Amino acid sequence: IEPSTNMPWYKGPTLIGALDSVTPPERPVDKPLRLPLQDVYKISGIGTVPVGRVETGILKPGTIVQFAPSGVSSECKSIEMHHTALVQAIPGDNVGFNVRNLTVKDIKRGNVASDAKNQPAVGCEDFTAQVIVMNHPGQIRKGYSPVLDWHTSHIGC
Repeated sequence: IEPSTNMPWYKGPTLIGALDSVTPPERPVDKPLRLPLQDVYKISGIGTVPVGRVETGILKPGTIVQFAPSGVSSECKSIEMHHTALVQAIPGDNVGFNVRNLTVKDIKRGNVASDAKNQPAVGCEDFTAQVIVMNHPGQIRKGYSPVLDWHTSHIGC
């Protein structure tokens, strides 16, 4: 694509040239698996299927997946993305994966799936954070109970 003669004052790249020069970010595949659950489904004939987005690491069938904060675990039997079976899921993939011997009561939205054999995720009692307050009702005063949104969790404090 050639620069337009209709804009002689503009000296930058064309839109296509600028888009072509963007390098995609590196996916953190070398970090421990972290997959916050968006939801958990019971699918007839398949079983329990947690769904979420892989944030770090790699999920493969055969991985023993541990869910934080409960600590329950199960083997990942299969992985799908948009009704297509995957041999692995990498950061950025929105996937559903089949686990056996767990029910929708054992795991829930907001849990974090991790590899039980490689730095499994654990819950914590407290943490320090830089907070951005959005859409609060009026003034924040003593006794105010905020709601924390973290990945897929929505938690009243």
